Amino acid sequence: MKTRVKVVFPANRSDRPSWPYMDYDVERKSQEVLGKLQDHLPEVEFSASILQSTQEAEELIEQEGTAQPDGYLVFMTAMWTRIEQVLARQAHPVLIADDLYAGSGGILSAQSVVQKERLPVVTVASSDFRDTVEAVRLFDVMRRLREARILVVADHDRSRSDEEAVEPLGTTLVWMDSDTLRRYYDDADEDEARRYQQRWTNEALKVVEPGAEEILRSARMYLALRTAMEEQEADAVTVDCLGLYYGGKLPAYPCLGFFQLNNEGSTGVCEADVDSTLCQLMLRYLTGRPAYVSDPVIDTASRQIVYAHCVATNRVFGPDGISNPFIIRSHAEDGKGASVQSLMPLGETVTTIKMNPRENAFAVHNARTVANVHDDKGCRTKLAAEVDARTVMDNYHYDLFGWHRVTCYGDYREACTNLAKLYGMKIHQEDLREADA
Repeated sequence: MKTRVKVVFPANRSDRPSWPYMDYDVERKSQEVLGKLQDHLPEVEFSASILQSTQEAEELIEQEGTAQPDGYLVFMTAMWTRIEQVLARQAHPVLIADDLYAGSGGILSAQSVVQKERLPVVTVASSDFRDTVEAVRLFDVMRRLREARILVVADHDRSRSDEEAVEPLGTTLVWMDSDTLRRYYDDADEDEARRYQQRWTNEALKVVEPGAEEILRSARMYLALRTAMEEQEADAVTVDCLGLYYGGKLPAYPCLGFFQLNNEGSTGVCEADVDSTLCQLMLRYLTGRPAYVSDPVIDTASRQIVYAHCVATNRVFGPDGISNPFIIRSHAEDGKGASVQSLMPLGETVTTIKMNPRENAFAVHNARTVANVHDDKGCRTKLAAEVDARTVMDNYHYDLFGWHRVTCYGDYREACTNLAKLYGMKIHQEDLREADA
């Protein structure tokens, strides 16, 4: 199913003097804009309406009824109609983009309304049409998240908190207990598991603690997770790995399985952390790249943040991108099982996010990767990045977001914050002081 976007073009009466000039051909402009949108976003289905009054805007929303599109783009081909304000207040989600010199005063007026009334609206005023395209692409991310299914493997009771986390996004949680996952593990094909065991061992820079049989068990766990996801039609999986492994209910840690899933373009996340799974899935849909969850460590002396965890990808630029070296290690806290130490690319900008949909809160910061830390303390993968560490520490809001953060290679700060705006979330810029935010 394609994402459906309604494009609204405000228009003045043809004889009315106004910017950009009297008798501006909105019909011609609308066809030009639609053509560009369809060329850039073939995965999106566009329809258009040219409106001249707020009454027509209200009638349009009413006519859509329950069959409303996945998003509205108001392309400002006229000023002072207030059509964009009607859509901003009554439709959702809404993007307002300026046709420079045609709607420029109107979009500034609309932005004031958006800020004052805290409306979940994104505005774009740019001569680069690609900025509008990237904003429209967010509607597709939202639809995919709304239709996504996350497989949660845990033995604790279904959490109301987790259900509240996915409600604003529309994502579905599918629950599975450890006994069911164990049956998938027992049914895993031994020969295929051995091929993955050999592949990981051969591709690794080295193997430190785990023996061949331990890595084989990890391969069987990967096949179990992959099959369970296929049968449950899940787009992501997260496992209560620590609780279940410590309780003797998992025959292997899922770390290498998550590593493989993320490298393939799927999504595997630790600790039955639904918030982080939503973040990692969001970044995958937004960027086509895998992210990874970490327990960040702050070092104000070096102005660094170290993203530490025992699960990470080694294809940070996507399944078809270059691979970086990795080492197969034991799980750090207990020295058991098999996990991965990924030696990630340096000199790159990364974007780190976390959301708390229950509180309509979203956190984001950027940093630049500078080192892969080798230290037996803490988790195996430790990616160090330069940032104003003191400011991040002051803005961390552990009470809202917990310890985990989710990191993706690339500068996606604007796209992430725009997405959070469309969800109506309050945005916390973790690396900016209040005066700069």
